[in-house]
Amino acid sequence: MVRWQWFDSDADVRQAATRYIAAAAREAIAARGAFHLVLAGGGTPRAVYQTLPALSTDWTKWHLYFGDERMLPAEHADRNSKMAHDAWLAQAPIPPHQIHPMPTELGLNAAAAAYADLLRGVGEFDLVLLGLGEDGHTASLFPGHDLGAGEDSPDVLQVRDAPKPPLARLSLSAQRLSRTRQVLFLVTGAGKREPVARWKNGEAIPAAAINCDNGVDVLLDAAAWT
Repeated sequence: MVRWQWFDSDADVRQAATRYIAAAAREAIAARGAFHLVLAGGGTPRAVYQTLPALSTDWTKWHLYFGDERMLPAEHADRNSKMAHDAWLAQAPIPPHQIHPMPTELGLNAAAAAYADLLRGVGEFDLVLLGLGEDGHTASLFPGHDLGAGEDSPDVLQVRDAPKPPLARLSLSAQRLSRTRQVLFLVTGAGKREPVARWKNGEAIPAAAINCDNGVDVLLDAAAWT
């Protein structure tokens, strides 16, 4: 089940996303003593991350993971982990050992093995954040590629021929991204109208492969809604 929620502006989407994350953290910490959050890359998530340092929360209970990563040096500006650090994590007192970037600087084989080993100790995520590309991709799950949606799919997929640079990436599989209590897509801008329309019309774009028992929430601004 997909719940479409549209707002007048991208600023409204950011505010709603911040409230959603804060509520998910509060509920998870109260119920289970920890909050396991998967981060997305992209401009809209970056803007949301910039709001999070102001949250009133127990940062020591937060555990962070990444939905995908480019094969680039650890400090490269185009890394999702670098973006999240600069926008938010440098200002949040989350214990460093609870922040889990994908170590793609090790090479795809070694990085995939290391992240898969890490995730073996992690049950359901509490919240997975995702974006939507103009071609319908999410994380680094691209049209025409293995989405890892089957029950026997690995948690971590190696992508060697992404349709845009860098070609080499890691991505959590659709099956692993769906193993969560909540999924939140952040979608803004007129460039997202076409994939949103295709998704609403039931087309099997990669984003539609993400499901969880509690359904999927999609926050959109008016420019992205058709």
